Amino acid sequence: MDPSPRAQLPSALVLSLGGTIAMAAPGAGPGGVAPRLTAEDLVAAVPELTEEAELELRDFRKIPGAWLEIDDIAAVAELLNKQAAEGTTGFVITQGTDTLEEVAYLLDLLYEGAAPVVVTGAMRHAQMAGADGPANVLAAVRTAVSPQAREMGVLVALADELHAARHVQKIHSTSPSAFSSPGAGPVGFLIEGRPRFQFALPRQPRVELPLIRPASVEVIEATLGGEGAFLDAASSLDGLVVAAFGAGHVPRTWAPRLGNLASRFPVVLTSRTGAGSVLTGTYDFGPGSETDLLGRGLINGGRLEPRKARLLLLALLRSGADQTTIQAAFAAHR
Repeated sequence: MDPSPRAQLPSALVLSLGGTIAMAAPGAGPGGVAPRLTAEDLVAAVPELTEEAELELRDFRKIPGAWLEIDDIAAVAELLNKQAAEGTTGFVITQGTDTLEEVAYLLDLLYEGAAPVVVTGAMRHAQMAGADGPANVLAAVRTAVSPQAREMGVLVALADELHAARHVQKIHSTSPSAFSSPGAGPVGFLIEGRPRFQFALPRQPRVELPLIRPASVEVIEATLGGEGAFLDAASSLDGLVVAAFGAGHVPRTWAPRLGNLASRFPVVLTSRTGAGSVLTGTYDFGPGSETDLLGRGLINGGRLEPRKARLLLLALLRSGADQTTIQAAFAAHR
C-alpha cells in the first residue's frame, strides 16, 4: 500500500525559548504579559502547519529574551547538532526579539548540520490586535523544511523576510518590521507563502563545542568626549570589543590604554555604525586612528558589528582557541 501523504511530510523540531511570541496576560483583566504559552500553544494558533511538516514540539525555556545566557544557546546548538545527525529535516527556534539577532549569530557559529535552522519571534504578543507570531511561525516552518534553505546555516524569519544570522539586526524597538540586514539586505522573502531566496552565503567557520572554559568579554563604545573610564576596569576581562567611531577610531586618550590591554588579551576593533568595515590604513592621524590602533595590537573586526564580534570572541575563548585561531577567525570577516 502506498504511504499516505501525511507520512511523506518532512520533519521539523519547533523549540520554544519564550519571549514575546509566547507571552500572555495572567487573565482577562489588566496586567502585564509574561512568557506563558508553550510550543504546543504557538503551533495550535497556525492550523496550516499540519499540512507542512510532522512537528516535534519542545519547551526548552520559558523566559524573556533578555534572560537568555550563552550556555542556554550552547545547549540548544548541541541538541540541534544531535538531531540534525539523526535526520530531522529542519528546525525552528521561537524566542524573544530582544536577543534574537545575537542568538541567531551564536547558533550559526556553533551549529554544524546541513538542515536549516530558522529563528523567529514576534513584536506583538498573542493578545494584541494584529499579533504577528502565527505568521512568523508559519514562515519559519516553511523555510525550515525547504530544500533550498539547506546548507545556509541559521536564518531569521520575521515579517515575511529571511535574513542571514551574520547580518541581521534589530533596528526598531516596537515596529513589526523591526529587523533588517544593513549593508546586505534580506537573503530571501516569503512569496505567496513560500520561501524565495535572492542569494546564498557560504557558511562561516564554526566554533567547536563544547564551550569548556569560562570567559568574560565586554563591549565598550566610543562616544564624543568619552573618558573611557571602563577601560580602567577592563583588566579583569578575558577579551574586549571596542565599538569605535566610523571606520575604527577612538578618542586619542584611549589609544595607550587599549594598546596596553591588547598586550594582555584579545581586543577587537569594530565600528559602532552598524554597517561597513573597519579600515586598515586609510587614516593615520596619530593616536586613535585605525592605523595606530591596529599597530598597537588590536584585532581588526572587519564587517562584524560589535555585538556579533563579542559573541565570536567569547565563543572562541570559551572553546579554548589560541591567539592565532582568533586572529584567523576575525580575518575571515574583513
